[in-house]
Amino acid sequence: MKVTGVLPLFLPICRRLWPGRLASVSVTLVKATALEAAILAGHLLLYPTGLTQERRQAALPAPAGTSRLPVPTGPPVVLVHGFIDNRSVFVLLRRSLAQHGRQRVESLNYSPLTCDIRTAAELLGRHVEEICERTGSAQVDIVGHSLGGLIARYYAQCLGGDVRVRTVVTLGTPHSGTRAIPLANAHPIVRQMRPDSPVIEELARPAPGCRTRFVSFWSDLDSVMAPLEAACVDHPDLEAHNIQVSGIGHLALPVHPTVAAGIREALDSESAMRRQEGGGLTVA
Repeated sequence: MKVTGVLPLFLPICRRLWPGRLASVSVTLVKATALEAAILAGHLLLYPTGLTQERRQAALPAPAGTSRLPVPTGPPVVLVHGFIDNRSVFVLLRRSLAQHGRQRVESLNYSPLTCDIRTAAELLGRHVEEICERTGSAQVDIVGHSLGGLIARYYAQCLGGDVRVRTVVTLGTPHSGTRAIPLANAHPIVRQMRPDSPVIEELARPAPGCRTRFVSFWSDLDSVMAPLEAACVDHPDLEAHNIQVSGIGHLALPVHPTVAAGIREALDSESAMRRQEGGGLTVA
Protein backbone atom coordinates (compact mmCIF):
# COMPACT_ATOMS: atom_id res chain seq x y z
CA MET A 1 0.00 0.00 0.00
CA LYS A 2 1.36 3.42 -0.96
CA VAL A 3 1.24 6.05 1.79
CA THR A 4 2.28 9.02 -0.35
CA GLY A 5 0.77 10.34 -3.54
CA VAL A 6 -2.64 9.03 -2.50
CA LEU A 7 -4.76 10.74 -5.15
CA PRO A 8 -4.40 7.92 -7.72
CA LEU A 9 -5.79 5.47 -5.16
CA PHE A 10 -9.10 7.30 -5.06
CA LEU A 11 -9.37 8.35 -8.71
CA PRO A 12 -11.41 5.30 -9.84
CA ILE A 13 -13.95 6.01 -7.10
CA CYS A 14 -13.83 9.80 -7.49
CA ARG A 15 -14.64 9.54 -11.18
CA ARG A 16 -17.91 7.91 -10.20
CA LEU A 17 -18.61 10.85 -7.92
CA TRP A 18 -18.42 13.46 -10.71
CA PRO A 19 -21.21 16.08 -10.23
CA GLY A 20 -23.07 15.03 -13.37
CA ARG A 21 -23.58 11.57 -11.97
CA LEU A 22 -24.29 12.35 -8.33
CA ALA A 23 -27.92 11.30 -8.72
CA SER A 24 -26.89 7.72 -9.50
CA VAL A 25 -24.18 7.33 -6.88
CA SER A 26 -24.92 4.62 -4.35
CA VAL A 27 -24.77 5.24 -0.64
CA THR A 28 -22.46 2.23 -0.36
CA LEU A 29 -19.90 3.81 -2.68
CA VAL A 30 -19.93 7.09 -0.76
CA LYS A 31 -19.52 5.27 2.56
CA ALA A 32 -16.69 3.13 1.18
CA THR A 33 -14.84 6.20 -0.12
CA ALA A 34 -15.19 7.98 3.21
CA LEU A 35 -14.00 4.87 5.05
CA GLU A 36 -10.95 4.56 2.79
CA ALA A 37 -10.01 8.18 3.50
CA ALA A 38 -10.44 7.71 7.26
CA ILE A 39 -8.39 4.51 7.27
CA LEU A 40 -5.62 6.16 5.28
CA ALA A 41 -5.49 9.09 7.71
CA GLY A 42 -5.33 6.75 10.70
CA HIS A 43 -2.69 4.58 9.09
CA LEU A 44 -0.48 7.55 8.35
CA LEU A 45 -0.47 8.26 12.09
CA LEU A 46 0.38 4.65 12.95
CA TYR A 47 2.93 4.17 10.18
CA PRO A 48 5.99 5.27 12.22
CA THR A 49 5.19 2.66 14.89
CA GLY A 50 5.74 -0.13 12.40
CA LEU A 51 9.05 0.98 10.91
CA THR A 52 11.14 -1.30 13.12
CA GLN A 53 11.02 -5.07 13.31
CA GLU A 54 8.82 -6.37 16.09
CA ARG A 55 10.18 -7.96 19.24
CA ARG A 56 9.97 -11.73 19.14
CA GLN A 57 7.72 -13.19 21.80
CA ALA A 58 6.23 -16.57 22.51
CA ALA A 59 2.67 -15.32 22.90
CA LEU A 60 0.73 -12.13 22.46
CA PRO A 61 -1.61 -11.39 25.39
CA ALA A 62 -5.08 -10.13 24.64
CA PRO A 63 -5.71 -6.46 25.51
CA ALA A 64 -6.77 -5.73 29.09
CA GLY A 65 -10.49 -5.99 29.73
CA THR A 66 -11.15 -8.35 26.82
CA SER A 67 -12.14 -11.99 26.97
CA ARG A 68 -10.46 -14.64 24.89
CA LEU A 69 -12.75 -17.07 23.13
CA PRO A 70 -11.79 -20.76 23.29
CA VAL A 71 -10.85 -22.05 19.83
CA PRO A 72 -8.62 -24.87 18.57
CA THR A 73 -4.97 -23.91 18.49
CA GLY A 74 -3.38 -23.56 15.06
CA PRO A 75 0.06 -22.95 13.62
CA PRO A 76 1.73 -19.55 13.93
CA VAL A 77 0.30 -16.80 11.72
CA VAL A 78 2.68 -14.64 9.69
CA LEU A 79 1.41 -11.24 8.50
CA VAL A 80 2.94 -9.74 5.35
CA HIS A 81 2.19 -6.11 4.46
CA GLY A 82 1.78 -4.49 1.05
CA PHE A 83 3.64 -2.03 -1.15
CA ILE A 84 5.63 0.66 0.75
CA ASP A 85 3.82 -0.28 3.95
CA ASN A 86 4.82 -1.96 7.21
CA ARG A 87 3.45 -4.13 9.99
CA SER A 88 1.40 -1.29 11.48
CA VAL A 89 -1.33 -2.00 8.91
CA PHE A 90 -2.18 -5.18 10.86
CA VAL A 91 -2.74 -3.63 14.29
CA LEU A 92 -6.48 -4.36 14.36
CA LEU A 93 -6.27 -7.74 12.64
CA ARG A 94 -3.57 -8.87 15.03
CA ARG A 95 -5.71 -7.83 18.01
CA SER A 96 -8.67 -9.75 16.57
CA LEU A 97 -6.61 -12.90 16.11
CA ALA A 98 -5.23 -12.64 19.66
CA GLN A 99 -8.69 -12.19 21.17
CA HIS A 100 -9.81 -15.40 19.49
CA GLY A 101 -6.94 -17.56 20.63
CA ARG A 102 -4.23 -17.01 17.99
CA GLN A 103 -1.38 -16.07 20.29
CA ARG A 104 1.48 -16.89 17.94
CA VAL A 105 1.16 -14.04 15.45
CA GLU A 106 4.23 -12.45 13.88
CA SER A 107 4.86 -9.92 11.13
CA LEU A 108 7.46 -9.64 8.41
CA ASN A 109 8.74 -6.15 7.63
CA TYR A 110 10.48 -6.18 4.27
CA SER A 111 12.26 -3.03 3.11
CA PRO A 112 10.27 -0.37 1.23
CA LEU A 113 13.27 -0.31 -1.12
CA THR A 114 12.64 -3.94 -2.15
CA CYS A 115 12.48 -4.07 -5.93
CA ASP A 116 11.88 -7.76 -6.57
CA ILE A 117 9.05 -10.07 -5.47
CA ARG A 118 11.34 -13.09 -5.69
CA THR A 119 13.82 -11.53 -3.27
CA ALA A 120 11.04 -10.66 -0.84
CA ALA A 121 9.72 -14.24 -1.10
CA GLU A 122 13.15 -15.62 -0.23
CA LEU A 123 13.25 -13.33 2.81
CA LEU A 124 9.81 -14.59 3.82
CA GLY A 125 11.06 -18.16 3.51
CA ARG A 126 13.96 -17.50 5.88
CA HIS A 127 11.57 -15.79 8.29
CA VAL A 128 9.20 -18.78 8.23
CA GLU A 129 12.06 -21.21 8.87
CA GLU A 130 13.18 -19.14 11.87
CA ILE A 131 9.64 -19.10 13.28
CA CYS A 132 9.25 -22.87 12.86
CA GLU A 133 12.58 -23.51 14.56
CA ARG A 134 11.80 -21.16 17.43
CA THR A 135 8.23 -22.32 18.04
CA GLY A 136 8.62 -26.01 17.22
CA SER A 137 5.77 -25.80 14.72
CA ALA A 138 6.07 -27.69 11.44
CA GLN A 139 3.89 -25.22 9.53
CA VAL A 140 2.61 -21.65 9.51
CA ASP A 141 -0.36 -19.78 8.10
CA ILE A 142 0.26 -16.56 6.18
CA VAL A 143 -2.00 -13.54 5.73
CA GLY A 144 -0.85 -11.08 3.08
CA HIS A 145 -2.32 -7.72 2.10
CA SER A 146 -1.99 -6.60 -1.52
CA LEU A 147 1.64 -7.17 -2.62
CA GLY A 148 2.21 -9.16 0.57
CA GLY A 149 -0.18 -11.82 -0.67
CA LEU A 150 1.70 -12.10 -3.95
CA ILE A 151 4.98 -12.53 -2.06
CA ALA A 152 3.41 -15.27 0.08
CA ARG A 153 1.98 -17.06 -2.94
CA TYR A 154 5.31 -16.94 -4.79
CA TYR A 155 7.06 -18.43 -1.76
CA ALA A 156 4.53 -21.24 -1.37
CA GLN A 157 4.08 -22.02 -5.06
CA CYS A 158 7.49 -21.36 -6.64
CA LEU A 159 10.08 -21.73 -3.86
CA GLY A 160 8.90 -24.94 -2.20
CA GLY A 161 7.26 -23.11 0.67
CA ASP A 162 4.20 -25.37 0.49
CA VAL A 163 6.10 -27.71 2.83
CA ARG A 164 5.90 -25.04 5.54
CA VAL A 165 2.75 -23.09 4.65
CA ARG A 166 -0.61 -24.65 5.46
CA THR A 167 -2.82 -21.76 4.31
CA VAL A 168 -2.21 -18.46 2.52
CA VAL A 169 -4.94 -15.84 2.96
CA THR A 170 -4.67 -12.88 0.61
CA LEU A 171 -6.45 -9.53 0.88
CA GLY A 172 -6.77 -7.49 -2.31
CA THR A 173 -3.81 -9.22 -3.98
CA PRO A 174 -3.28 -8.88 -7.77
CA HIS A 175 -2.95 -12.60 -8.48
CA SER A 176 -3.33 -12.17 -12.23
CA GLY A 177 -1.83 -8.67 -12.30
CA THR A 178 -3.46 -5.26 -12.14
CA ARG A 179 -3.48 -2.38 -14.62
CA ALA A 180 -4.47 0.25 -12.03
CA ILE A 181 -2.38 3.38 -11.37
CA PRO A 182 -0.18 3.24 -14.51
CA LEU A 183 1.95 6.17 -13.30
CA ALA A 184 3.41 3.86 -10.64
CA ASN A 185 5.22 1.81 -13.30
CA ALA A 186 8.43 3.66 -12.50
CA HIS A 187 8.87 1.30 -9.54
CA PRO A 188 10.25 -2.14 -10.55
CA ILE A 189 8.06 -4.08 -8.12
CA VAL A 190 4.94 -2.39 -9.51
CA ARG A 191 5.94 -3.54 -12.98
CA GLN A 192 6.12 -7.07 -11.58
CA MET A 193 2.46 -6.75 -10.57
CA ARG A 194 1.31 -6.08 -14.14
CA PRO A 195 -0.56 -8.83 -16.03
CA ASP A 196 2.25 -9.41 -18.56
CA SER A 197 5.14 -9.48 -16.09
CA PRO A 198 7.49 -12.48 -15.78
CA VAL A 199 6.44 -12.97 -12.14
CA ILE A 200 2.75 -13.22 -13.02
CA GLU A 201 3.66 -15.58 -15.86
CA GLU A 202 5.61 -17.76 -13.39
CA LEU A 203 2.59 -17.95 -11.10
CA ALA A 204 0.43 -19.06 -14.03
CA ARG A 205 2.68 -22.04 -14.82
CA PRO A 206 1.71 -25.58 -13.72
CA ALA A 207 2.15 -26.22 -10.00
CA PRO A 208 1.35 -29.92 -9.54
CA GLY A 209 1.39 -31.15 -5.98
CA CYS A 210 1.35 -27.74 -4.30
CA ARG A 211 0.07 -28.49 -0.80
CA THR A 212 -0.80 -24.98 0.35
CA ARG A 213 -4.45 -23.93 0.46
CA PHE A 214 -5.20 -20.43 -0.83
CA VAL A 215 -8.06 -18.21 0.31
CA SER A 216 -8.47 -14.88 -1.46
CA PHE A 217 -10.66 -12.03 -0.20
CA TRP A 218 -11.46 -9.60 -3.01
CA SER A 219 -13.59 -6.47 -2.92
CA ASP A 220 -16.12 -5.15 -5.42
CA LEU A 221 -14.91 -1.60 -4.62
CA ASP A 222 -11.15 -2.19 -4.75
CA SER A 223 -9.71 0.72 -6.76
CA VAL A 224 -6.27 -0.92 -6.92
CA MET A 225 -7.52 -3.97 -8.82
CA ALA A 226 -8.15 -3.55 -12.55
CA PRO A 227 -10.04 -5.67 -13.31
CA LEU A 228 -11.57 -6.44 -9.92
CA GLU A 229 -11.31 -10.20 -10.52
CA ALA A 230 -7.51 -9.85 -10.68
CA ALA A 231 -7.62 -10.40 -6.91
CA CYS A 232 -8.98 -13.95 -7.36
CA VAL A 233 -6.78 -17.04 -7.47
CA ASP A 234 -7.51 -18.88 -10.72
CA HIS A 235 -5.14 -21.80 -11.19
CA PRO A 236 -6.07 -25.42 -12.03
CA ASP A 237 -3.39 -26.94 -9.80
CA LEU A 238 -4.10 -24.92 -6.65
CA GLU A 239 -6.74 -25.49 -3.98
CA ALA A 240 -8.13 -21.98 -4.05
CA HIS A 241 -11.23 -20.36 -2.58
CA ASN A 242 -12.23 -16.82 -3.56
CA ILE A 243 -14.47 -14.82 -1.23
CA GLN A 244 -16.08 -11.62 -2.45
CA VAL A 245 -16.34 -8.74 0.02
CA SER A 246 -19.00 -6.13 -0.75
CA GLY A 247 -19.00 -2.54 0.44
CA ILE A 248 -15.37 -1.67 1.26
CA GLY A 249 -12.22 -0.72 -0.63
CA HIS A 250 -8.60 -1.82 -0.75
CA LEU A 251 -7.34 -0.19 2.43
CA ALA A 252 -10.20 -1.52 4.56
CA LEU A 253 -9.54 -5.19 3.83
CA PRO A 254 -6.91 -5.73 6.60
CA VAL A 255 -8.78 -3.43 9.01
CA HIS A 256 -12.51 -4.15 8.87
CA PRO A 257 -13.87 -6.45 11.64
CA THR A 258 -16.12 -8.37 9.22
CA VAL A 259 -13.12 -9.30 7.09
CA ALA A 260 -11.14 -10.18 10.24
CA ALA A 261 -13.89 -12.61 11.21
CA GLY A 262 -13.73 -14.12 7.74
CA ILE A 263 -9.96 -14.53 8.01
CA ARG A 264 -10.30 -16.27 11.36
CA GLU A 265 -12.82 -18.71 9.92
CA ALA A 266 -10.63 -19.35 6.88
CA LEU A 267 -7.71 -20.20 9.17
CA ASP A 268 -9.68 -22.21 11.72
CA SER A 269 -12.13 -24.24 9.67
CA GLU A 270 -12.23 -25.37 6.06
CA SER A 271 -15.97 -26.03 6.28
CA ALA A 272 -16.65 -22.55 7.68
CA MET A 273 -14.52 -21.08 4.91
CA ARG A 274 -16.59 -22.89 2.28
CA ARG A 275 -19.75 -21.37 3.74
CA GLN A 276 -18.19 -17.93 3.34
CA GLU A 277 -17.23 -18.64 -0.25
CA GLY A 278 -20.78 -19.52 -1.13
CA GLY A 279 -22.31 -16.37 0.35
CA GLY A 280 -19.50 -13.81 0.38
CA LEU A 281 -19.17 -11.04 2.95
CA THR A 282 -21.29 -7.90 2.96
CA VAL A 283 -19.89 -5.00 4.96
CA ALA A 284 -22.01 -2.04 3.92
